[in-house]
Amino acid sequence: MKTTHSNSRRNFMKFVGVSSLVAVTPGMAADTTTPHVVVVGGGFSGATCAKYLKMWAGSSVKVTIIEANQTYSSPILSNLVLNGQKTTPPSFTYGDLSSKYGINMIYSTVNSVDKATQTLALANGSSVKYDKLVLASGIDFIQVNEYEFTKVPHAWKAGEQVNLLKTQIDLMGTDSVFTMTIPPKPYRCPPGPYERACVVADYLRNVKKLTNCTINVLDANSDIIVEADTFHEKFKGYNINYIPNATVTAVNDSTKTLTYTVPGDNEPISLPSTVLNVIPKQKAAPIVFTAGVNDGNWAPVNPLSYESTVASGIYIIGDSQGTGQPKAGHIGNSEAKVCADAILRTLNGVALYTSPKTNSACYSPTSRTEASWLTAVYEYDSTKKDMVIVGGKLTAGPSTASDYTKMFLWSENLFSDTFA
Repeated sequence: MKTTHSNSRRNFMKFVGVSSLVAVTPGMAADTTTPHVVVVGGGFSGATCAKYLKMWAGSSVKVTIIEANQTYSSPILSNLVLNGQKTTPPSFTYGDLSSKYGINMIYSTVNSVDKATQTLALANGSSVKYDKLVLASGIDFIQVNEYEFTKVPHAWKAGEQVNLLKTQIDLMGTDSVFTMTIPPKPYRCPPGPYERACVVADYLRNVKKLTNCTINVLDANSDIIVEADTFHEKFKGYNINYIPNATVTAVNDSTKTLTYTVPGDNEPISLPSTVLNVIPKQKAAPIVFTAGVNDGNWAPVNPLSYESTVASGIYIIGDSQGTGQPKAGHIGNSEAKVCADAILRTLNGVALYTSPKTNSACYSPTSRTEASWLTAVYEYDSTKKDMVIVGGKLTAGPSTASDYTKMFLWSENLFSDTFA
């Protein structure tokens, strides 16, 4: 499945030539200071937005990415670290974005956002002014109580957390108990937790040969939220103990004990485990709250542009956005192109494209040799003022060896479109 490009760019090019962006902006002379777009976050959405701004506008727009890390670890395919098929998640640097497209990289974090002066104060002591600000910093977690992620890893951000969970899984022996939890939606990568359960179960039973181990999956949702038929079948085959409507109420990182409730039981249930993988409830990244563009846990935006409905000139894409679209790398890449197009239109006084479409697609490994797939196209609904699924439902396929091979072709296409 290839990453789709919005038709909005083709329409935009009818109005403005890439090389003449500044010159044609109403009220802006050709020698006016080049507009500066600052992107906070260098993941799939942030890196794509920055890249396409420069691809489409060239030197007529200045683009800066502010990113805490010099290397980005991809959540996509990171579960393959847990079963030993990869030693580390796919990772990327920003050399191509800098050298090929002239994107300025600043490795730091943002301490504050002054919307009146359009200035960011950075942790490295410097400040950066922007004309347009794009927030693309992913997710943050809501813990039920204070506990150490080093003892009870979420592994929902690739890198050190995934490696930590892998180490704990490798220490499991006969009669061990692996328990993972799934947060209430929305959360990053809807099929990801179910995928992880399958990958870990396959590894424990078929690689480590731990036929007597117990695998528990506690889902805060009433049922598997995507690819239900496929994952229910796999869970049954792996003998996974699946518990829906499970609300986590406490986590004890010292004893690896989880306390949870389910409808119909009057008393909380305590579940001790050998390895405890709690994926907490999620919310927008801290920068969204720092900038004051949240409404509750997420950032409301106009899906025609991803501009905040709370503060003009600030755009939110990727996992932190509050539309009806899922939170995942592929669709973050797709949203980024709509956002880049909208920013360039706004800088040039050109009307926003009124019929954007985005594509969400992913493959989920269910073993060392098979994967399932899921896709949906979203389009703007002017009545709901939101993105809705074309046809009203997701399209999914069963777990096959063929799709396991296609999974790597899909991911390589996405990686290249984002970082190369």
